[in-house]
Amino acid sequence: MRTYTVACLSGDGVGPELMAEATRALHEVSRMHGFRVEDVHVPFGTEALTRSGHPLPLSTRVAYLEAEAILVASAGEPALGGVEAELDLRARATQVAFAGGSLLLVTPLSPQDEEWTVRRAFAMARERRGRLQTIDQDGPWAELVDAVAGDYDGVAVDHLSVAEGLPALAFQPERLDVVVAGTLFADALEEIVSLLDREGRVVARARLAGSGPGLFAPVHSAPAELAGQGMVDPAPALLAVSLLLAEGLGERAAAGTLASALAEARRQGARPLEAIKRGIAATTRELADAVLGLLPVTHRNAEFVREALL
Repeated sequence: MRTYTVACLSGDGVGPELMAEATRALHEVSRMHGFRVEDVHVPFGTEALTRSGHPLPLSTRVAYLEAEAILVASAGEPALGGVEAELDLRARATQVAFAGGSLLLVTPLSPQDEEWTVRRAFAMARERRGRLQTIDQDGPWAELVDAVAGDYDGVAVDHLSVAEGLPALAFQPERLDVVVAGTLFADALEEIVSLLDREGRVVARARLAGSGPGLFAPVHSAPAELAGQGMVDPAPALLAVSLLLAEGLGERAAAGTLASALAEARRQGARPLEAIKRGIAATTRELADAVLGLLPVTHRNAEFVREALL
């Protein structure tokens, strides 16, 4: 049985409760797909600073450098900069789930990583729906994408201008699948696609590595005062796990099972706002349970009629 090691950096605040649900999902979906994950939990950030006087103690650094992937409970943790500085990171990927689908935005971390990033985006597109869109910053960028396209038969490429691409990311995400763009607009595009108040979007981010572990984290807006109350939406953390499975461990079937279960649970109303409307005080654990309960339904090898269990 294949075994992977994932370093888990919870930090403080709402991090521990989100990480608890994320690793629970990681174990459940890996068991269903025939592999194992060893999750190694180590002190990180403010928690580590309180314990040992350093946000990244040596034991923590050793743990994440030896892992196949790194899962972080919050993309906004300041100590992440120190982690990223020790990794061979080449590109960033932002996955956005919305009603009716999802998209991936992939951009290089530096101009030197552009070809590597384009090739990684094509590989993602081939594993998804065979569609890749570019948001062109200039002629050479389009030429690079077209040159690489010859190595990826079956992937359709659509070049979008900035005037076309920005509104699509913000208001028509269903038009897109895997979007690749250069460094010039990377920050702006990531900010636009991550707008959490549009269509109930769920967002997770990754920093993809050329070698060694990549880094995966949810994007959430949970206030610090919710820490310890069990009322934080776990959906972004679960999406981060799906992204880690696909792009960190290469277990794309397991990633699809979890992402589909998350989408179905949210369609059925397993989200904090919908729960409040129905007068239900849904907890973090209950919301995660709704997703995990659908894993047998969304597993591609399920030997029963899906509709019968919904």
